[in-house]
Amino acid sequence: MTKTKSTETLSLSQILLIIAGSAMFAASVNWFVTPIGLYAGGIVGTAQLLRTVFFPQTGGIDVAGILNFLFNVPLFILAYRSMNRRILLGTVLSLIVQTLALTFLPVPSTPILGDTLSNIVVAGIVGGIGCGTILSGGASGGGLDLLGIYITQKARDFSVGRLSVFYNSVLYALCAVLFSLSTAVYSVIYIFLFAFCVDKFHLQNIEMELMIFTHDPEVKQKIMQKYVRGVTCWKGMGAYTGKDTEVLVTVVAKSEVERIKKDILEIDPKAFIIVHEGTNVTGGYEKRLL
Repeated sequence: MTKTKSTETLSLSQILLIIAGSAMFAASVNWFVTPIGLYAGGIVGTAQLLRTVFFPQTGGIDVAGILNFLFNVPLFILAYRSMNRRILLGTVLSLIVQTLALTFLPVPSTPILGDTLSNIVVAGIVGGIGCGTILSGGASGGGLDLLGIYITQKARDFSVGRLSVFYNSVLYALCAVLFSLSTAVYSVIYIFLFAFCVDKFHLQNIEMELMIFTHDPEVKQKIMQKYVRGVTCWKGMGAYTGKDTEVLVTVVAKSEVERIKKDILEIDPKAFIIVHEGTNVTGGYEKRLL
């Protein structure tokens, strides 16, 4: 198996995904979480907590957005060596959009929805989809995502959602002490919904097995060189045609599947491709969270 270093840059579609996901996450916090007195979790939640304690009166500007940006600077430095140019640019873009949106999007004086639980559910779904969209766009949303990049280098059995649950368990325990138990309980419900949606919409976090039957030797080279994925191959024979064929097996992220299928069919329009979702991989597979 041959591996090469990926040099991809952000495409227009990735830029739009990052901007949209960042705006969705910030909007979910300002419109659904903050009005009901809860905390978003992660670095943003930490910034909100400090805002409440130290900067309760700041006019029409929410300093939580600014604090969030400042907290991300050391985390960015920590993860910098593990980030390629594409992730670097995408992360900076995401942090800029989040900072502007968290700071200037107006926070409703009363909750948008009638009851606390409804606001929590909407916030968890919209925020989780937004964060997952940022990651699927090939960037980090900052905060725990940046910490996740660093930890991924140390621990292979890892997901961004799990890190979110662990960190926020500590944060919400602190909220229970400083404010009320109900604030912490509702915040925990929110973050579990949020983490679930992050992992479901973070397509790089889902492994897929591809089995490819082809007569063109260029197919396996394309997968190894363009996508930097290992390929196992062996010789087969079509029972009907009696012709020799190559049987290829590779494991890729769900976000890569459609692009790989398109490339394969451009090389060999008669290639036969089988896709298995939810593959459990142990061994040499490289999980790329970004």
